[in-house]
Amino acid sequence: MAERQTQLTPDGHQFSRDDQGIAAFQDLVLARYRASARKFPWRETTDPYAILVSEIMLQQTQVGRVAEKFPAFLSAFPNFATLATAPLADVLAAWQGMGYNRRAIALQKCARLVMEEYGGRLPDNPEVLATFPGIGKATAASICAYAFNRPVVFIETNIRRVFIHHFFNDGATVSDDEIRPLVEAALYHADPREWYNALMDYGTDLAKSVPNPNRRSRHYAKQSAFEGSDRQVRGAILKLLVAKGTLTRAALLREMNEDNNRVGAILAALEAEGFIRTTKKGITLAS
Repeated sequence: MAERQTQLTPDGHQFSRDDQGIAAFQDLVLARYRASARKFPWRETTDPYAILVSEIMLQQTQVGRVAEKFPAFLSAFPNFATLATAPLADVLAAWQGMGYNRRAIALQKCARLVMEEYGGRLPDNPEVLATFPGIGKATAASICAYAFNRPVVFIETNIRRVFIHHFFNDGATVSDDEIRPLVEAALYHADPREWYNALMDYGTDLAKSVPNPNRRSRHYAKQSAFEGSDRQVRGAILKLLVAKGTLTRAALLREMNEDNNRVGAILAALEAEGFIRTTKKGITLAS
């Protein structure tokens, strides 16, 4: 085990994995955050509903775009009750520009679940939240940290980047199973919310200043191109239906100006997933 260096610089500094090294790492992360914490609207609230919305938005969308869309979405749907009862067309209209529209459907399903089975209150148990639509273990834990200040342990892209950078600078491929004990040992129990905000900010800084440490993660996968993808076509279909309402299949195919077989397959997938439905009048958004 390498000895801990005394100079606490972010670039390439390696901490030992003993108590002394963990404490020094924790001091560095918190000191950086307290000196220059980023401001985002979801950091100004502990409302579980708002935190749920922000976490699902942040799953696969850049922070800047979420910062732009988050206040407008909350203005349109300020709580679980309003989102649960809203027409899907309204939800998708508010979601436009965020991408991955299935997250909007999952978010509304979560709202309905909260209203119907949990008396309008979001559970603070990560194991329960992980069973909700569109919420995996990491998102469930992050919601509990930010909404309820629970001392939970989770790993996501920025957290992974920070720990690989400071504890695994030997060139080897790293698994989350190796990182998790360090995340647990370093957790700042006095304020988990502050700790995870600090890690997120630091991970964002590292992404801009050093070669991506996550390339050495066994879980690293480069995101596929959006332009020309089925995902782009899916989004275009939903945007069209939000704007036009109901369209006959022939009219929709003309509007799309894509290969009809490709669009047909995507339409079938969207209907199977609950985004759209076919009626006697044509194709429309599901209610």
